[in-house]
Amino acid sequence: MSDQQSTAPEPKGQAAEGAKPHEAMPHDQYAAGSDPDAESAQEAEEPEDAIPESQESPAEAHAEVPARLRKPQAYEDSGVQWSPVRPPAPQWRLDIQPDPPAPIGPATLWAAFATAGLSALLLQEGIGVNLLIVAGAAAFTAAFAAHAAGRRIRPWTLVWAVGGLALLAVPALRDAGWPAFLALLAALALGSLALHGGRTWRGALLGSVGVLGALVPGGRWAWQGLRERADGTRDRWWPVVRTAGVAAALLVVFGALFAGADAAFADLLGGLAPDVTIGDSPVRAFFFLLGLFGALAAARTAAAPLRWDRIKGRPGRPRGRIEWALPLVVLNALFAAFIAVQLAVLFGGYDKVLSETGLTYAQYARQGFWQLLWATLLTLVVIAVALRLAPRGGQRDRTLVRAVLGTLCALTLVVVASALRRMDLYVDAYGLTRLRISVAGVEFWLGLVIVLIMVAGVAGGRWLPRAVVGSAAAAVLAFGLLSPDGLVAEQNIERYERTGKIDLEYLQDLSADAVPALDGLPEPERSCALRDIDRNLQSADEPWYATSLGEHRARAILRDRPLAGTDSCDRAGLYGGEREAY
Repeated sequence: MSDQQSTAPEPKGQAAEGAKPHEAMPHDQYAAGSDPDAESAQEAEEPEDAIPESQESPAEAHAEVPARLRKPQAYEDSGVQWSPVRPPAPQWRLDIQPDPPAPIGPATLWAAFATAGLSALLLQEGIGVNLLIVAGAAAFTAAFAAHAAGRRIRPWTLVWAVGGLALLAVPALRDAGWPAFLALLAALALGSLALHGGRTWRGALLGSVGVLGALVPGGRWAWQGLRERADGTRDRWWPVVRTAGVAAALLVVFGALFAGADAAFADLLGGLAPDVTIGDSPVRAFFFLLGLFGALAAARTAAAPLRWDRIKGRPGRPRGRIEWALPLVVLNALFAAFIAVQLAVLFGGYDKVLSETGLTYAQYARQGFWQLLWATLLTLVVIAVALRLAPRGGQRDRTLVRAVLGTLCALTLVVVASALRRMDLYVDAYGLTRLRISVAGVEFWLGLVIVLIMVAGVAGGRWLPRAVVGSAAAAVLAFGLLSPDGLVAEQNIERYERTGKIDLEYLQDLSADAVPALDGLPEPERSCALRDIDRNLQSADEPWYATSLGEHRARAILRDRPLAGTDSCDRAGLYGGEREAY
């Protein structure tokens, strides 16, 4: 056989009868894992030249094309159609893929459209109880899809779902926007975890945001299901649509008649029903689409979630005992020296330290907190790296790892206590602010994580990823329920009663959650502190479903005890104080 015959396949129509088209092609044209039959099918459909035309010379264009995309000379001479070899998908992407979901069911579709309708009607005016209503409808959508797919409710699924709904109660209880925003993010993360599950660190982290990747697939899934059900099933869905339209028409007609017949009923109906106008159509359309695609994404994930736990990472190369332990022992010695100095300061008093360093009382407290906060964060990074590289030879290695890392965790807890003590000193000097209470809460949660790591070192750590995520969600929930704006107001009032110093200008920026505490100030400080809050509450015209319990209480207090004149606040020098921000 000649070289020409051994290197180039026969043109189409000249192959031996019964031979597959790919059998005569060069073997190196197929990547590992590719399907030759699929390649042959693609050849019959794709144009002859799979490489785009170039304005450059053929030689220059061919030189710039990657080797796996170049058309071999054998194909140029024979005229056989050719398509470039596509690289196979990464193995981890194949591992996490679930089985294709079943077609979307009617209950799931109706629940998704109900979620979209509630979103369009309730979410425009603000957030409050409406978030719980919309989230409840979305939860039913996911539950219907999971039931149709044969998935069972597991204990951790129930824990994440209940925790997410509990977090959505924060906007209904508190007027402050910042804890409500944190609660909303945490609720989305827990809801995504409830749909995906997650036992490992990768599963917990990626599962908490995985539902976002189902927005587009969820829409496609619903559209395919609608098209399949629309073919020849008009007699099944048309009576449902007709019945819903008749019910809506009856509600509108008789509701309008009863509202015109009785003013009290009209007042009640006006407070319960959303105020829908034509000018709001674009915004309501946006919330409709947001609710629809969000519910469909949750349903698509519930029917066939990605298995993030199947991603396997490469274990770290274990180090020798001396190489691994020596840096950590040195770090432990440094921590111990710092803690010894802190104990000396505690028993010797701050006056001596301040005289030697030249710092003020507040400067000493403020300077140390941020450094200690960063030290706590970096310690967690060091522990994670150390566990990855720890020696794994036997019982002696396990004992060494527990001893060294356990000592580091215990010393870090003392550092956390020192940081919180410094924050307490700083608050005594300049009062409590939103930022100070937030970073103190973060430091407290970091200390809790270190305690969980210490327990995992003794009892095993398979539960640790879920425990860390759950503790973070519980911290956000507790932070919102404790009303941080109310705590800021209470602490500043206690400081005012003790020192006579208060920053009314800062207190004016608090939310309605601070009104019960600020109501205890004497006049004219009370009216000056509540002036802007009262103005914001009077200008807000929010329906019941977008009003928080904090706003309701504040309005009741200000209605029972109206503000005195606030014109003299600026002239009296009541604004401004010794607040020192960082």
